[in-house]
Amino acid sequence: MGTRVLIAGGGTGGHLYPALNLADALSRVDPMTNVLYLGARRGLEAGVLPGRGLPYRLLPMQPLFRRRPWRNWKLVATAPAVAWGTLAAFRSFRPDVVVGTGGYAAGPALAWAMLTGRPTVLQEQNARPGRVTRLFAPRVDQLHLGFPEARKHLEPGPATEVFTFGNPIARPERTAPGRSFPWPRGRVVLVAGGSQGARGINERLLADLGEGPAWPEGTSLVWIAGRGHAEAVRRSAEALPSFGHVRVVPYIEDLGAQLSAVSLAIGRAGAMFVSELAAAGVPGVLVPFPDAADAHQSENARVLEDAGAAVVREEAELRPGELWGLAAEIVADEPRRARMAAAARARGAPDAADRIARALLRLARVGGANARAAPGPPESPARRRGDER
Repeated sequence: MGTRVLIAGGGTGGHLYPALNLADALSRVDPMTNVLYLGARRGLEAGVLPGRGLPYRLLPMQPLFRRRPWRNWKLVATAPAVAWGTLAAFRSFRPDVVVGTGGYAAGPALAWAMLTGRPTVLQEQNARPGRVTRLFAPRVDQLHLGFPEARKHLEPGPATEVFTFGNPIARPERTAPGRSFPWPRGRVVLVAGGSQGARGINERLLADLGEGPAWPEGTSLVWIAGRGHAEAVRRSAEALPSFGHVRVVPYIEDLGAQLSAVSLAIGRAGAMFVSELAAAGVPGVLVPFPDAADAHQSENARVLEDAGAAVVREEAELRPGELWGLAAEIVADEPRRARMAAAARARGAPDAADRIARALLRLARVGGANARAAPGPPESPARRRGDER
């Protein structure tokens, strides 16, 4: 029987897709690996996982609300069901190693793995780590950082191995036939705000283009406006002088695997998007989401800006005409765009998922120092011997 890997995380795409990409990498590195995904019913995974062919269990997990603590009654009310569901998943799947990819859905599985003496792995996507990573970093056996800049915010334990392979992004060949987007020829500026779009970017870009700025020759704009905003953005864009160069879409599947068609990207600064831009060598004009927890998108964006691969503007500081003006200026200046592309590529890690997969499979085989130091599982010795078959 192959190695059994339980991956827990999700709630949002920023924690779900690293888990899915790791599952794909584990299958490539060792096709005998068995993977179970443990996530939240209320998360994005509920709509994504049914079509992925990956075994999964979804539990009634709830996030912790810091700004609206009165909403945390659901967390307390569902705690018993989450605990029993986690226990049931461990008893039936008997994982050899447990991987957390962050978010509120990762905590219960990591806690139970530590309690039962199983090797544990954390994969942190952001340059400023989230609460789950800060909480568990001192006790996990392996800590994988998407950006080395995250290290200064953490205090790993003395037995914790720290790796900086990068974020587990999808490999280009993962795009299924028929799912590739029909990209325009010539130079392409991409506007990407994620599956839900970015209302602030949409509104500012519409205002900028409404002023009728000069259009860079041979350039098209592919605008991912979000599933809930695309129709409204398209109607507004139809009145623009430049509409003939603009294509508005709600979403592009497997976008990260198709970025080689893009000359420049305008977007937020989620960790996975930033990592995908770097791996593909795509310069960016990044506008961090202003309400991101701990301002982590601003830190992600600064990683590429400091490398010379992006220009960063906080949304509240954008002047009229500045967003499109920056993009048009860069895409029309080929030497500058090429320098930024090379700088992005130098920070890229296209093979991070496979490298992380190899490291955690090694841990599953040899066990972890933190796992060996744990008090041990409550199961009987006979049950534990069965786990090791």
